[in-house]
Amino acid sequence: MQVKDEGYIIKILKYGENSLIITVLSMSHGKMTGFVKSAVTKKKLGVYQLGNKISFNAYARLEENMPQFRGVELVQSNVVHLLTDEKKLSVLSAFCELFNISIPENEPLEGLVRLISCFMDNLGDEMWLKNYAVLEFRLLYFLGIGLDLGSCVVTGSIDNLAFVSPKSGRAVCLSAGLPYQDKLFKYPHFALNKNILPTKEEVLDLLKMNEFFLKKNFFEAHDLQFPLSRASLIENLRL
Repeated sequence: MQVKDEGYIIKILKYGENSLIITVLSMSHGKMTGFVKSAVTKKKLGVYQLGNKISFNAYARLEENMPQFRGVELVQSNVVHLLTDEKKLSVLSAFCELFNISIPENEPLEGLVRLISCFMDNLGDEMWLKNYAVLEFRLLYFLGIGLDLGSCVVTGSIDNLAFVSPKSGRAVCLSAGLPYQDKLFKYPHFALNKNILPTKEEVLDLLKMNEFFLKKNFFEAHDLQFPLSRASLIENLRL
């Protein structure tokens, strides 16, 4: 196997004295984990950082072997947007751990590629948190947890959709859901229409809903522990 690609580093493990095993969300080949020889040097210190975008050649004699990453070059450093911002650091940590656990190896990321790039390439933009919340929302669909938000589960109406049922994952219109609003999630209009600019509370509401369905329909279903960095994310963002 030999491939050339670009991607974002989401996990770094030291191997031996000066080598690394890194996991990358690549643009064309999905999640890839590979060995990097002689990576721990002063010259390369800024390259191997979580969130950085790198280009690389991956080589393995057999498909089942872990590939070696060669010719690694830094394409974009995202550290500059994070060093003095604890909230962005907490989101990056949650993103890396969540996607590392939930995304299978070597499976094309399909529509997630564009959203991952939108989030990672625009950490300096004021909409960075919205971009992340929408990315998580689309992860639900990628994992087969797609919600049915096209019409009200109670009335069948497509108008005035205001809530999402935690039991069914279906939309609920305003009139049907108002008496039970404390038990329902807010309908994520901005995640379905990119022209809608959300408030911070609306973004946090979507992150809360994402967390619920990820836990219930993926992590618990696969007997996996929900990432601690993601479990504490909403609280960290409210500080």
